[in-house]
Amino acid sequence: MVGSFLGTWFVKITGAFVWLFGCRPKIYHEDPSIKSTKIKGKAILAPNHLVIYDMATIMFTFWRRTPRVGAAELMFEKNGFMTFFLRLIGAIRVNRKPNDFSFLKKFLAILDKGGVVEVFPEARLPKEGEETPLPFTTSAVYLAMTSGAPIIPIYHNGKFVAKERARVMVGKPIYVQDLCDENLTKKENIRKITNDLREKIIELQNELNKRIETEKGKKA
Repeated sequence: MVGSFLGTWFVKITGAFVWLFGCRPKIYHEDPSIKSTKIKGKAILAPNHLVIYDMATIMFTFWRRTPRVGAAELMFEKNGFMTFFLRLIGAIRVNRKPNDFSFLKKFLAILDKGGVVEVFPEARLPKEGEETPLPFTTSAVYLAMTSGAPIIPIYHNGKFVAKERARVMVGKPIYVQDLCDENLTKKENIRKITNDLREKIIELQNELNKRIETEKGKKA
């Protein structure tokens, strides 16, 4: 844990210039009265997944904390630099093989200690022509239901060092216990709330687009 903390802060410090001046980020909140991305206590970050650099966008958005991100085995095997980077920030290896849920135990251990984890519910990047967000896996909701940690839904536009600035919409925390239907089984509730989480990400996408259009209208 100490190694990932120091590694993440090393990346944050060395990458701050690129983030601030190359990405020109703008952070929005679903609740306009909220002006800070400070996270108190344990939490599960659940962003959409558009590009390989999404984890950097979320890391810099919540720069005060050290979120432990889940990364697929293919990412660890991509190349030497990516393997080094993922290990530096303490990424959790997710082996997407049937019935291999060992990564969930690692996430739960982090949450039990009051930490922050980052889970991409889509589990993979979209292929060309696919509608996004992709169908969600149930990992984030399962973790929330088991640990009691809130889920913070996030939508971002996937821009990292591009002509268009990086924009991130942070949603209100979701407490899954408040959404459970007593007439459903635990498994049914997890699936239902997972579908609700996907709809929330879509809502955040629409809200972000609406605020961008409002900003353009004010400048016109």
